Amino acid sequence: MSAAIGVRSDNGDAIELRFGQVGIASVRVKRDDAAALHAELERRVHAAPQLFERAAVVLDLSHLPKQPDDGAVDALLEAVRAAGMLPVGLAYGTSETDALARRLGLPLIAKFRAAYEREGEPGPRAEVGPAPAAGPSQPARPAEPVAAPPTHATAQHHSQPVRTGQQVYARGRDLVIVAPVANGAEVLADGNVHVYGALRGRAFAGALGDESARIYCSEFRAELVSIAGHYRVFEEIPAQYDGKAVQIHLDGNKLKITNL
Repeated sequence: MSAAIGVRSDNGDAIELRFGQVGIASVRVKRDDAAALHAELERRVHAAPQLFERAAVVLDLSHLPKQPDDGAVDALLEAVRAAGMLPVGLAYGTSETDALARRLGLPLIAKFRAAYEREGEPGPRAEVGPAPAAGPSQPARPAEPVAAPPTHATAQHHSQPVRTGQQVYARGRDLVIVAPVANGAEVLADGNVHVYGALRGRAFAGALGDESARIYCSEFRAELVSIAGHYRVFEEIPAQYDGKAVQIHLDGNKLKITNL
C-alpha cells in the first residue's frame, strides 16, 4: 500500500511523492563502542552480503545506559557506514533522542513507535549479534513494529512471478503466491506466506510479530526465511530440504523446517 502526493507547479505536476512499505533494519546498540559495532556489522555483511550490504538501517540507542553525546553518535554512524550498511535515521525514543536527531540532521523513524508504546519503554526488537549462518535462527530483518497478532482477513492472492527487486506485501492477512519468487525478490505478510512455486528469494511471515505465522513452500530454494522477527539465511540449502515442499514455523526462538 502506498499514498501518492503530487506537488503542483504552473505547468502541472512537478513530481509525485509516494510513501510505501519499506524494509528497514534496526541496529540495537548495547555498548557505546564504535569499533565493536563496526566489527559485528562487518561480520554480518560478510556472511550475507545479498541481505546486509548497503542495507538501510536505523540506529536504536535505547538500550545504552545513557544517551551518548553527539560526537559518540557520529562515530557509531560512521562505524555502520564503514561496515557496508547505510544509516538512515534514529529509532523513535525519548525527547532527548528527538533533540539529538535534530542536531545531527537525521529523521526519527516512527515505524518503531508501536514497540516503544506497547512495552512502555524504548525497545525495538532487532539486535546486533553473531553473524547469521544456515544454523540457529537469529533476530531478524526487516524489523517491523511489534503489535498484537493481526486478525487475518481473506488471503491476498498473487498469480504473477515475483521478479528480482520486487516486493509483495499482504497487510493484515495471509499471502498466497501461485508463481515463482526469484532471487532478490521479497514476499511479506502479517499472516502466513504460501508459495506454490519455487521460492528462491526471501519470505517474511508474521511481519507485525505474529509468532504463530508459518511459511509454506512447494519448492524450497530460499535465500532467507523469517517469522516474527527471527530469520535464517541460506548460503546452501540443507540437502533434505533443497527443492522440496516444506513448512517453516517458530518454536521458541528457533525456526523449524519440516518436509511436507
